[in-house]
Amino acid sequence: MRKALRWLLALVVLIGTAGTAGAATAAEPKAVDIKDRLLSVPGMSLIEEKPYTGYRFFVLNYTQPVDHRRPSKGTFQQRITVLHKDVSRPTVFYTGGYNVSTNPSRREPTQIVDGNQVSMEYRYFTPSRPQPADWSKLDIWQAASDQHRIFEALKPIYSKNWISTGGSKGGMTATYYERFYPRDMDGVVAYVAPNDVVNREDSAYDRFFARVGTEECRARLNGVQREALVRRAPLKEKYEAYAAENGYTFDTIGSLDRAYEAVVLDYVWGFWQYSTLKDCADIPADAKNATDDEIWNSVDTISGFSFYTDQGLAPYTPYYYQAGTQLGAPTIHFPHIERKYIRYGYQPPRNFVPRDIDMRFQPWAMRDVDNWVKRNARQMLFVYGENDPWGAEPFRLGHGARDSYVLTAPGMNHGANVAGLVPEEKALATARILDWAGVAPAAVQENPSAARPLATFDAKLDKRDVQREPALRP
Repeated sequence: MRKALRWLLALVVLIGTAGTAGAATAAEPKAVDIKDRLLSVPGMSLIEEKPYTGYRFFVLNYTQPVDHRRPSKGTFQQRITVLHKDVSRPTVFYTGGYNVSTNPSRREPTQIVDGNQVSMEYRYFTPSRPQPADWSKLDIWQAASDQHRIFEALKPIYSKNWISTGGSKGGMTATYYERFYPRDMDGVVAYVAPNDVVNREDSAYDRFFARVGTEECRARLNGVQREALVRRAPLKEKYEAYAAENGYTFDTIGSLDRAYEAVVLDYVWGFWQYSTLKDCADIPADAKNATDDEIWNSVDTISGFSFYTDQGLAPYTPYYYQAGTQLGAPTIHFPHIERKYIRYGYQPPRNFVPRDIDMRFQPWAMRDVDNWVKRNARQMLFVYGENDPWGAEPFRLGHGARDSYVLTAPGMNHGANVAGLVPEEKALATARILDWAGVAPAAVQENPSAARPLATFDAKLDKRDVQREPALRP
């Protein structure tokens, strides 16, 4: 009887324990899918999800106010993408300053920190454009406020450290974002970011072109550029036929002749922006004795005769609007070309924006950013390419800067990156990025020269070639 009672009590305890365990299991919250978490953000909607091994990749729309100072005055849909790895990893906030790619890609800092990546399409680049477009709301503060709202919306999901980054106009964008919202990011990595502080003073560019590369390479490029203007008449006939065949028009710039000269005057700049010294071998060595086709093909390959057509300019109206209202634009001289061959010179951004869009330049905008960086930069890294024209007017640090750096990659163009720095600076930059992201291994904290990217290089995901943008644009 006693044995039977003990057995019965044990059975009751066992059943009770099992029931308690079952209740506890049932009470555990079910993990929420990252897509559901993203779509739970007010104003966020899904365009599509694309697969990529080791990640989730989402193309999304996020509702933004047209005017952050008056949010009730209308909204637009801004396209963003999220390359999701894990909410326990740091996040890199990327913008190229133009359209956003809807294919999975990983910027260099994202590979370095092995993190997530949020990428933003810059306002007013289609389809992220209000309709109708109030162009007065396209400025660097409004764009920085777009980033700020996205950050605030996603920070509760991606709670670890954030680093902003971008190249060229995107590097400028990351810098302006830091200037207006310095408490958002834990670090900034700005690649090849121009800093045109005084728009009317551009002598730095002339000095750059007088010494970049080698004398032989400069002579080849200058020879082709000059010859293209000497042969304006026959090559314009070729241009007219080319435009007619492709349905190109020239209403915005004003004439085919203006477009022709603009393309030719971009030639030397375009070469150094996207090519390297070894590519000089592809430039005709004896321009005076080259055929018309050889001159045409060289200019078309580097500058592109489609770029100053209405069709070529239209996608970049937001950039030229900003260049003509806040960012500034370079003007250079051509001492190797007689004045009789140059009719227009470097044309201002106003010539590349439809006339029904009003533009007024604000000379204080870039001075404000430049002064702020010198006095207040914290955990900012600027990377430039030695042979990139846009680096002729770089950001510089002043006495007020802390834990910030300006580094130059030898021999590199507009695609300069941390990987192209000399070994000591490469290790320094990598170590600082890891530290800012909060993921620096103990070995790196003790010895920064041991710093390496945490993620393995992926040739498809980590494309490092500079993306060629049409015409003279950062």
